[in-house]
Amino acid sequence: MPYDPEHHHRRSVRLPGYDYAHADAYFVTVVAQDRACLFGEVIDAEVRVSEAGLVIESWWRYLAGKFPGVMMDVFVVMPNHLHGIVLIGTGGQDEGGDQREMLVAGPGADTGAPLPAGGVSEPVTPSLDTIVQWFKTMTTNDYIRGVKTDGWPPFSGRLWQRSYHEHVIRNDRALDRIRAYIATKPVRWQDDEENPERLGR
Repeated sequence: MPYDPEHHHRRSVRLPGYDYAHADAYFVTVVAQDRACLFGEVIDAEVRVSEAGLVIESWWRYLAGKFPGVMMDVFVVMPNHLHGIVLIGTGGQDEGGDQREMLVAGPGADTGAPLPAGGVSEPVTPSLDTIVQWFKTMTTNDYIRGVKTDGWPPFSGRLWQRSYHEHVIRNDRALDRIRAYIATKPVRWQDDEENPERLGR
């Protein structure tokens, strides 16, 4: 069956025996526990990220600085989940030696939010699982601080669902299709299966 991001991003399509530190592109979805809308809201088909959402964006951007050989392509922070494309094994530079311009879907692209401080680059290109788990840990720690000091809405048990969803992007055609899917996600929020209002919650 052809890759359908509307269907396939909801379950893991990990390949048995596949080396997730291999140079490749991955479509990643990370969802808040209980699909709680903690990161903003969608108004007039645009995401209005909250202060917490800005922090989530900052940590996602920071992954390229934390891990060598990793670059972040298009991504969007939705009210209760994040979609993004992660490139692993790229060397972090294009042929001209410059970092690829980061493409960000959604209104949080030019917020000016500072990158989180701290963190030392790992000496070895990591697996996708290492990247996502580190992201979850750092965002959870920052979110807890926000609850304590800035009155952010508390979460129940954990900030993120235990697992995450990913798909290995096989070719440029699939990459373009997924980029378009991510960029237009806010427009389709009313029908999004992650939208608690759609689910009657």
